[in-house]
Amino acid sequence: MLQTTGTPLLYVVFGVIVGILLVIDLWQLNKQGSHKISAKEAGSWVGVWVVAALAFGAWYWWYLDGVHGRAIANEHALEYLTGYLLEMALAADNVFVWVTLFTFFAVPIEFQKRVLVYGLLGAVIMRAIMIFVGAVLIAKFHWILYVFGLILVVSGLKMWFASPDSSNLAENRLLQWLRGHIRMVDDYHGDRFFIVKNGIRYATPLFIVVIFVELTDLIFAVDSIPAVFAVTQDPFVVFTSNIFAILCLRSMYFLLKELADRFHLLHYGLAVILVFIGVKMLVVEVYKIPIGIALGVVAAVLASSVIASLYTSRKHGTSPPSEVKL
Repeated sequence: MLQTTGTPLLYVVFGVIVGILLVIDLWQLNKQGSHKISAKEAGSWVGVWVVAALAFGAWYWWYLDGVHGRAIANEHALEYLTGYLLEMALAADNVFVWVTLFTFFAVPIEFQKRVLVYGLLGAVIMRAIMIFVGAVLIAKFHWILYVFGLILVVSGLKMWFASPDSSNLAENRLLQWLRGHIRMVDDYHGDRFFIVKNGIRYATPLFIVVIFVELTDLIFAVDSIPAVFAVTQDPFVVFTSNIFAILCLRSMYFLLKELADRFHLLHYGLAVILVFIGVKMLVVEVYKIPIGIALGVVAAVLASSVIASLYTSRKHGTSPPSEVKL
């Protein structure tokens, strides 16, 4: 059985913080309606989510220090911080996929926030289910950790050697299946997901984009959730670090989307991080890499790839994917 520091009080505090921020965000979305998100607004919300995550981590440490002692508090708080940094790093790669996705479907900028709000709410539910299943599997079959480690190493190697521009949505099988099984209109109708014409309900392209946003998160979760389980096997730490990172993702997208081509080396850094975390999980019975070293490696690789990207960005050029109609 997996050991966890999660208590009803900890889950309640976490739920209250996330719930309040989500209510404010959704209220603001409803009040402002569809509009273009400025860098200032996006940056403000990124700051809010990051401060909330760090503040919760500090309170989590204080709580554990009072209940379990300084050593336990330091260990689990450091695991939380490492997991959060790791999830934020992997989430950044998701942002660049969304840039391609929104460009491909020619989604008007003022509708993108609505798509991401609903997409990420669905992602939270999916992540919670996957984390619960992962925790149960690890509790019953400890060897599953080695499977997770192998998945991370393979994923990291594939990310390193894959071309960032290799995806071709026009030939995507899911898109082809949706076109053949769902009544769709070709044009956007405001921020609506469905319209009714002659008594028949049709999906708009915006609904299809939401499906793809959910799909991309599901794909990324296959890497990110095992990665956090490599850092800690405490389901509470895995869950809270995941959710805080996911909920910051929408604002991060609007902050970074104009700079996506300047971070062209980031996926190499993420590949190295995935391989390192995978190896950490595979050799755990031989040598348990201290969590402090793991945090340092993740931070150093991430910072190096970002700095290298910015340094070489003037020589790096990418062509945006062509816009298509459904």
